[in-house]
Amino acid sequence: MPDDAQPHYDLIELLFFAYRDFVADPDRILAEYGFGRAHHRVLHFVDRHPGLTIAELLDILRITKQSLNRVLKELIEQGYIAQRTGTSDRRHRLLSCTPEGRQLAQRLAGVQGRRVRRALAEMGPDLREPASRFLLAMIEPEERAAVSRLIAGGEPAAESEARP
Repeated sequence: MPDDAQPHYDLIELLFFAYRDFVADPDRILAEYGFGRAHHRVLHFVDRHPGLTIAELLDILRITKQSLNRVLKELIEQGYIAQRTGTSDRRHRLLSCTPEGRQLAQRLAGVQGRRVRRALAEMGPDLREPASRFLLAMIEPEERAAVSRLIAGGEPAAESEARP
């Protein structure tokens, strides 16, 4: 295999191990509630983007509506997520965290944030930007602008492009 076609096993495996440890802390907390990673993802994005529609959340998570419905139903029934009808389009269900949901989402983000801060402290402040560029480059090119907007606090791509 030519050098430029090598799989870069070292980086692939580092990503596996980094992800394993990145989700381990929240997994322990989620287990206290009987929740899993799908619950975490929903809580995270709803907390970061109150008023998110189900269609926007489906687009962000890239999961089936059936999968989301099960997780969302549990989060709503247990009082972590609230939904209301959209004002401009009554077919939309707008999602937001309840105070309990926000507290849990912040707790989960807190443990992951500590891990990220520790890694950045070990690398030095000059490497934060290259690390961000590397992670963004791992995302499909046609998705990068939408992901960047979402991270910056903008609207999710599915709805922002459809709005006037």
